[in-house]
Amino acid sequence: MSTDLRRGPVAAVDHALDRLRRELVHLERVVVAFSGGADSSLLAQVAHTTLGPDRCLVVTAVSPSLAGAEHDDCRALAAEWGLRWHEVATDEMADAAYRGNDGDRCFHCKSALMDAVAPLAAEEEATVVLGVNLDDLGDHRPGQRAAADAGAVFPFVEAGLTKAMVREVSRHLGLRTWDKPAAACLASRVPYGTGVTVAVLGRVERAEAAVRELGFAELRVRHYDDTARIEVPVADLPRLLDQREAVVAAVRRAGYRYVTVDLEGLRSGNLNDALRP
Repeated sequence: MSTDLRRGPVAAVDHALDRLRRELVHLERVVVAFSGGADSSLLAQVAHTTLGPDRCLVVTAVSPSLAGAEHDDCRALAAEWGLRWHEVATDEMADAAYRGNDGDRCFHCKSALMDAVAPLAAEEEATVVLGVNLDDLGDHRPGQRAAADAGAVFPFVEAGLTKAMVREVSRHLGLRTWDKPAAACLASRVPYGTGVTVAVLGRVERAEAAVRELGFAELRVRHYDDTARIEVPVADLPRLLDQREAVVAAVRRAGYRYVTVDLEGLRSGNLNDALRP
């Protein structure tokens, strides 16, 4: 079997891609929930090339929880790949349960997504598909339950793809999103129990954009009222501290009074720790 030591077994990547395509062919017509991340990008591109644009509609949900840069990248990717792409507005901010930000916030968010996408799926006579992979099943992800309850399907799970395999297949296909840093919705930066508002999400977005302009591609700014807690990969901590004055100034301009750094480094989903006994 031909093997690339960096990419892993080429045959395994081809096999994973074949499994994914079979799952999509089985569904016949799909509406892809597309946020521009590595997962949804691979799903959108493969669904588009496998089923064709007449049977694949790619939809981006637009709300205050979607960073402007991510919205722009969705538009750019759709143009690059020739996707049949639509935007839909979601109104999760109108839901008091979502704004209250308890442990089921993601459930309310995905419910709003499915409510917005359902009419399009009905018009297309298609199944809504999400880029959930096998690794996502092990974390606290109530949004997956909301999507599944509303009839969405997870082709990566059915095809047996992990997060690492999603990235390998994406690289194999030459997609520029193969190594795109994970970028969960802006509300994931707000600790459970702290209210989610448009103003809070805007402050988080401005702070992250400012730190990213200083050369940090992977980061989170966690929101604690007047305090911002910055997370970057452990390997980037020395560089962050070297630029301490610029980082502090940038985050303060975004609206925070105090700027702190998490010495444990970037840990996606770490606010879920508060939900564990």
